[in-house]
Amino acid sequence: MIWWLLAAAVLLLYAPLLRDWLRARMDDRARATAPGTFADLPRGKTHYQWHGPEGGPVIVCIHGLTTPSFVFGPIAAHLAGRGYRVLTYDHYGRGYSDRPRGAQDLEFFCDHLTHLLTALKTDGPVTLLGYSMGGAIATAYTARDPNHVDETVLLAPAGLGHDLGPVARLVTNHKRLGQWLMHLTYARSYRAATRAERDLETSSIPGIVDLQLNELRYRGFIPAVWSSLYHTLDHDLDEEHQTIADAGIPVLAIWAEEDDIIPVAGADKLTSLNPSARNIIVPGAGHALAYTHTSEVLAALDHLTSQP
Repeated sequence: MIWWLLAAAVLLLYAPLLRDWLRARMDDRARATAPGTFADLPRGKTHYQWHGPEGGPVIVCIHGLTTPSFVFGPIAAHLAGRGYRVLTYDHYGRGYSDRPRGAQDLEFFCDHLTHLLTALKTDGPVTLLGYSMGGAIATAYTARDPNHVDETVLLAPAGLGHDLGPVARLVTNHKRLGQWLMHLTYARSYRAATRAERDLETSSIPGIVDLQLNELRYRGFIPAVWSSLYHTLDHDLDEEHQTIADAGIPVLAIWAEEDDIIPVAGADKLTSLNPSARNIIVPGAGHALAYTHTSEVLAALDHLTSQP
């Protein structure tokens, strides 16, 4: 009897972790309908797309924690129409990219972007446009290699104060317990959060909720989100912002006035760290401003330093 109880306890303990292995693999079959193309990089295949004319100033769009590169669709199309050469790509563990193991810390993400730009022979300085967690990555990359960045654009950026909720706090404060809770509860909470957006009338991306929920179908998504929460989103970027200020790299930050994840108060903190940074606040917008207030974001991007 005791062995049955022990087996049941072990099954209960590991069931949330094993559940991920029952999900579909991100393989060639899953990628059959993917737009764009793929680069074979040191850690695996990376899905990317170029938008706009060759020879235009390059803007690299870096997406956030959970929503892959499709979140930049309308923004990339607009910038491409203005003559920019826009690169969008999926982080490992999201979209159509591979799911390698390893701590998804800022070095992990910066190395990924370096490998991609090298593979695409994008040698000259680029403009980085980072949304949410992508803002933290853009900040870290710029501070690490300022000679390869013309300008850094931060859209509701992480790294200057945020509140991802109680589960995220457990994840970042208790590694093993947080990982187990992530596998146990995240799919449900993610579905609830995204379905709350289904009635949005202002989304510029058709089917945004179904596109987001599709991420849960594939093995490796939840572990990637957990690893990013634990290793990246609990990181203080004060030093990096001061490094960027000292290097004289132009910074444009676009904030959502009613963001309950990345509070608009981050604008004041950014100014204290980098007085030359330009802050633009989008009235009435929440954290999803990339697709709910796209026209306002595009108007803010008219203030880019580099022009085609």
